[in-house]
Amino acid sequence: MTRATAVRAFLALVVLVVSGWLVATRPARLGLDLRGGTQIVLQTRDGDQSKADAATTDQAMEVLRRRVDELGVAEPSLVRSGDRRIIVELPGVTDPREAAEVIGRTAQLTFRPVLGPAASPTATPATGELVRPDERGNPLRLGPAALSGRQIDGAQAGVQPPGGWEVAVEFAGDGARDWQRLTAAAACSPVGDPARRVAILLDDEVISSPEVSPEATCEVGFAGAAMRITGSFGAAEARDLALLIRAGALPVPVDIIQQQVVGPTLGRQAIEASAQAALIGALLTIAFIVAVYRVVGALAAVALVAYGLISYAALLAIGATLTLPGLAGFVLAIGMAVDANVLVFERAREEYGGRPTLRSAIRGGFARAWSAIIDSNVTTLVAAALLFLLASGPVRGFGITLGIGVLASMFTALVLTRLPAEALLHRRWLVLRPRWSGIAHAGRVRRAIESRGPDLMGRRRLWLAVSAAAVLLALGGVATRGLNLGVEFTGGRMVEYTTSRPLSTDAARAAVAAAGVDRAVVTQVGQGNVSVRAGTFDDATEQRVRDSLGTAGGGDVEPVRDDKVGPSLGAELRDKALLALAIALGAQMAYLSVRFQWRWSAAAVLAMVHDVVILIGVFAWLGKPVDGVFLAAVLTVVGYSVNDSVVVFDRIRELVRGQRKISPKLRVPFPRLANTACLQTVPRTVNTGLGAVFILAALAILGGASLVDFAVALLVGIVVGTYSSVFLATPLAITFRSR
Repeated sequence: MTRATAVRAFLALVVLVVSGWLVATRPARLGLDLRGGTQIVLQTRDGDQSKADAATTDQAMEVLRRRVDELGVAEPSLVRSGDRRIIVELPGVTDPREAAEVIGRTAQLTFRPVLGPAASPTATPATGELVRPDERGNPLRLGPAALSGRQIDGAQAGVQPPGGWEVAVEFAGDGARDWQRLTAAAACSPVGDPARRVAILLDDEVISSPEVSPEATCEVGFAGAAMRITGSFGAAEARDLALLIRAGALPVPVDIIQQQVVGPTLGRQAIEASAQAALIGALLTIAFIVAVYRVVGALAAVALVAYGLISYAALLAIGATLTLPGLAGFVLAIGMAVDANVLVFERAREEYGGRPTLRSAIRGGFARAWSAIIDSNVTTLVAAALLFLLASGPVRGFGITLGIGVLASMFTALVLTRLPAEALLHRRWLVLRPRWSGIAHAGRVRRAIESRGPDLMGRRRLWLAVSAAAVLLALGGVATRGLNLGVEFTGGRMVEYTTSRPLSTDAARAAVAAAGVDRAVVTQVGQGNVSVRAGTFDDATEQRVRDSLGTAGGGDVEPVRDDKVGPSLGAELRDKALLALAIALGAQMAYLSVRFQWRWSAAAVLAMVHDVVILIGVFAWLGKPVDGVFLAAVLTVVGYSVNDSVVVFDRIRELVRGQRKISPKLRVPFPRLANTACLQTVPRTVNTGLGAVFILAALAILGGASLVDFAVALLVGIVVGTYSSVFLATPLAITFRSR
């Protein structure tokens, strides 16, 4: 065993042991759809300088979303109900009281000069001044605010020697300058004078009033672009204060008017059906890879199981919240993780003719497939990192899951598959029967292509015309039929019912669907109440829902709340997602321009846009809802499309480099090289696509209703993405090169 092999074996053992320990010891955090959570209802009210209305309530909701993200609660649901209410649903929250305390605070941060001691806590201050007790209870007279929380860039809690806690604050804009003026003015007073102090207030309560450093003078002050808040608070108080400062202040005060437990939005039957479909799909994918690649396919199947273990353990380690679409995407990633193995195995089949042994062929396959694996996965990692850094809410969660999946896929393919493959392929029984290995067997797809060798790129104008027609047809569907935006984007109506007899979530959902509201979000709220949230529906439909719930076993059913609700995916989250996606595409183009050519990167991105437009058009023509699950499917298609194009371009680049070593008179024209590259990568493309199709077909046929649209969207995306990598991206690259 070589030293490199020993290192890889030790690394694989450590990763598997740690992953197994995490799965065995850490409980999963399930989302609202699988487990339910805590619902907090807040109501905004008029402030001293602001009025509570729909606009300020929307602003408050975005601040609350940032606070929830800072709390570490993933995949929350926040919607505006009416003009002044906000419904916050938090999955997996263990201490709802702590969450409610942080969420409900206004968090108006101000910095004021201390003018001196006050006669009493009830003394009447002058205009613009305040009288407040300091952290020791002594009343102080405070001047007008010199700084506000809007001039703060960030805050972090830390330990203050010899054991206390402090909050380090960084200023933004002119905050540092105003802070220096404030401290310089305080430094004009003698040391020990109360006027030498600066008061830091949160919601008009003094949390700290430090004295300016004795070294400071009237001319200089003592602060730069940062300062520290110290006080008699512990670790939890310091972290909460830093959280509130980072998230920002609410534009208007809010009051908590209700706090209760909510059940899962999916019933047990839907969850079990989806789990069975995912298991069947994964088993079909494993059976397929073993049937096609035999012994090395069996090794890849074991590596895929390890991939699932490692990815799941990583999600547990970072405390990710698992939702049903997220788990479906996780299972789909197992199918797509086949890609790296298929790339290696297909290259090994090509290498076998010129290699003396199976073992050298598989080593050559890993070496020759390395560049394609790196390029295709780095582009995806770039997108995942930018989605995580720039987006928020479910889009940010998707970036985390995507990044973990890519890293785990590369590790399992390049380490967990390679180690046993190299050890097994030199065994005598396999050397004597090379077809069993899966490397010496060419495969039906490859044999058919080698025997016929069609000139696909000779008809590139036809393929470009077909793609243009498909895009026009998709845009026509959007223009004529419009997009059926789901309640997450448009808002709608939410009615909460009380029932005289308990009603299960499955029975309630079936009753609501029978009343004609089949896309509703149905949950159990509090002590047996049923909440129905859907797009705008009229009073007649609401009456049918009420009657249907009673017929299903709810007994006497009465509405206790009927509100108009806003979108849970608000404008700020949508804008951040679009910005993150645009920057991610730009970064992918930049990377591909460095690794290939800018013409090729433009072709890959245009092919991806083509795939997304067609997917949106299909949903427009079918009238299917465009919601958060569809958004996750679109992001998956983006990654899949670019990966497919990169694999083809990597082979084109390899063939172009090979042409440089021969005489110019013998060189093959670029279109013929591109055609050869497409034909050589077709087996990989077909086998990778089929690996994902098995899982998606199982989810579409056997899974719960909530996953049907997700599976359909990805099936369309994979078919279109496979087509575009050969019949659009490559013809575009040829066209751009010729011009």
